[in-house]
Amino acid sequence: MKRVAIIEGEDASPEAMRPSVEIFASLGLPIEFVWPPVGLPAQEQLGTTFPEEARQAIDNSDATLFGATSGPSARALFHLRWGRKTYANVRPVHWVPGFRSPLARPEGIDFVIVRENMEDAYVGIEGDLAALPQEFTWRATGRAAAEAAPGRYAIKVITEAGTRRVTEFACRLAERRQNDGYPGKVTVGTKHNMLFLSDGFFRQIAEAVIAEHANLTFQSFIIDDLARRLISDPQSFDVILLPNLYGDILSDEAAALIGGLGLAPSGCYADDYAYFESAGGSAPDIAGQNIINPTATLLSAAMMLEYLGFEPEGKRLTQAVESVYREGDHLTPDQGGTATTTEFCQAVHRFLHA
Repeated sequence: MKRVAIIEGEDASPEAMRPSVEIFASLGLPIEFVWPPVGLPAQEQLGTTFPEEARQAIDNSDATLFGATSGPSARALFHLRWGRKTYANVRPVHWVPGFRSPLARPEGIDFVIVRENMEDAYVGIEGDLAALPQEFTWRATGRAAAEAAPGRYAIKVITEAGTRRVTEFACRLAERRQNDGYPGKVTVGTKHNMLFLSDGFFRQIAEAVIAEHANLTFQSFIIDDLARRLISDPQSFDVILLPNLYGDILSDEAAALIGGLGLAPSGCYADDYAYFESAGGSAPDIAGQNIINPTATLLSAAMMLEYLGFEPEGKRLTQAVESVYREGDHLTPDQGGTATTTEFCQAVHRFLHA
């Protein structure tokens, strides 16, 4: 028996989460679902958006399925990332017939972005320029940074241990894909031409780790060039490894290639835990209308099933979602259809149990 914590999130997110849970619960797998109090309901009942019982529910589960937050559930999300040390954010980008891609020829887009999930600019070390010591100087002029005050700074952190472990994760993923016929190529994107000591360090470590996997190919691009190549030649990529900030930005760009964030699943992995969430956001503008696209939530759930050891069922769920798009009769408005979230999910359920 596996235990999964369900966190619905805010705004329109629960409208995608609830029917999605019903769909994969209908598979009859040995999974117990727990619904810890998080966000505004927890605040109203318990006086905090992330009570201790919610933390314990997450820690005592095998995985968490997270909806999307516009703020109230953020403390739970921070615990899932930094508290559970989920250092590898995996964002598959796979075009399926029926996805409303803006590209004329999206066929063959099928790659994965692995984003370092805990370091870089997201460590949250920020402050006032006036507080910096005199030895913090602009590289170009040698002028003390504090002299430019008023202003703010943010520190970018790249560690050897953090970079090595996420690169190893990317290599293992590339090798599994290689067994399925993919090229076994890991592409690294950094701004190493300008950020010599930070991005250059990430690239150096990543290249060394990938070299330890003789069956894999290493490729490196300056991050702005990589952003261009994602648009001009997305079919050429296999596994893309990125520091945190670039990974956050480029994974959203990559989702746009296949049809939007409503189609973008994600999983965040530690060595002993993982959580899965839609990358599409909480969609406050359509809350209560029953038209949010649940595709990303369902595909994230499929990733979760595979992680929990139910790989055949995860693939069945993915295939059912793809069948709805190939049929094209029950698509939500963001994909050019007129179906409600409920109607889309009913179609998925029909294909899943056909």
